[in-house]
Amino acid sequence: MELLKLIDIAGIAVFSISGVFAAMEKKLDVFGVFIIAFITALGGGTLRDVLIGQLPVSWMYNLNYGLIVLLSTLASMFFSNIIGNYQKTLLTFDSLGIGLFTVVGIQKGIMLDFHPAVCIALGTITACFGGVIRDILLNNIPLIFQQEVYATACILGGVVYFVLMRLQMNEMITEMISITFIVVFRLVAVRFNWQLPSIYKIQKK
Repeated sequence: MELLKLIDIAGIAVFSISGVFAAMEKKLDVFGVFIIAFITALGGGTLRDVLIGQLPVSWMYNLNYGLIVLLSTLASMFFSNIIGNYQKTLLTFDSLGIGLFTVVGIQKGIMLDFHPAVCIALGTITACFGGVIRDILLNNIPLIFQQEVYATACILGGVVYFVLMRLQMNEMITEMISITFIVVFRLVAVRFNWQLPSIYKIQKK
């Protein structure tokens, strides 16, 4: 349980940072940057909590979440001048975020004794939907709706998680392997331009 809390905190921090760099690409003001960071970090978890009936949602009764977002945002803006390529930074932190939050969402489902498929869905929602809201607000097509391997990495990571659990592997090792799988799979997919098939291209054939 302590490890899960650390994963949750790390996920909030890295998604806050990815939100900051997405907002800075659009040249938003300080308030706008903070709002985008907050939504990116906590949007997916908010939707998950609403779906499972955990109300009020986590960040409303645990102010530490907002504090983590604030500190991560300030640190990111402070060091932003050192970072030359916002796109690569965004990709790195976004990939870390989906890996960490997929496991958090899966664990929420396991605690409620949901079917593994539902747990994986919760993990994917937790990981992806903060980024969906972020992209919509920034007038971008959300990555989850493009051909990029994004939600697919979360789903496959969830499958890996339950396969390892079925093999009775240690829970901590299972979580670490699943997170690493998602992050590496996402980064490799971008590096080699792996894409899901496009309906438009299929129809043209």
